[in-house]
Amino acid sequence: MNLSRPITKHSTATENVFILSEDFFMPQFNQKRRIWIYLPPDYETSGNKRYPVLYMQDGQNLFDAASSFAGEWAVDNNLNALFERGESQGLIVIGIDNGSDTRTYEYCPHRNPKFGGGGGKLYLRFLVETLKPFIDQNYRTYADRDSTGIMGSSLGGLISFYAGIEFPKVFGKIGVFSPSFWFSPKIYENAKKYMHKNYTKYYFLAGRQESSNLVEQTSEMYEIMKQRGIHEDQMRLIVCDDGQHSEWFWNREFPNAYRFLYH
Repeated sequence: MNLSRPITKHSTATENVFILSEDFFMPQFNQKRRIWIYLPPDYETSGNKRYPVLYMQDGQNLFDAASSFAGEWAVDNNLNALFERGESQGLIVIGIDNGSDTRTYEYCPHRNPKFGGGGGKLYLRFLVETLKPFIDQNYRTYADRDSTGIMGSSLGGLISFYAGIEFPKVFGKIGVFSPSFWFSPKIYENAKKYMHKNYTKYYFLAGRQESSNLVEQTSEMYEIMKQRGIHEDQMRLIVCDDGQHSEWFWNREFPNAYRFLYH
């Protein structure tokens, strides 16, 4: 693969972050999208070693302050530090840029009468049917569900959670940061009817400085999952008193989510 490096003047991305494609084709939408890839520090020197994979939404905000909307998650810095401390054996991260004007449509599984949406399942089909096969074919991945995760925040948290319901045979690790469950109340019905009891791991994060009911809504979903028979050792619900709906919060909490989901 001919990977390129972010070339913005003030890029903060580490040396093992690349642009996989500036115009990766999304046949489900007849659109093109920038895709990022983070490779573990030892990827080029580890021979035939394979790695688990994490698919993340809002790729603009994951690695590079120069491309971010309001700060970055610093996923690359976090994972490099975990690797150096021996807390990670390596992880490949795929960042998918949001579509800006189409973000709401793509990240919301159900249409909101006021705000739109409804293309979430189509977006997940892009990940499952187009992007993941490409990644597994071209990189040394573990392609099984137990090695494949998905994560996002806000609407990205909503669609990541929905992935666990819609594609339980593909995603075995789900990171749900500050989820916008309010946007799609039907998501609660989905969970009650279709939540699967296989060993999927879920990490929920919410902050008390976010919207007035985000903690309540996230806690409600957590309780629904327990009622569906999802064991508590498969789930974490972390509520932080200082947590805000912001990249700095998701940046800080990312390492703990990784430790739970991938260990």
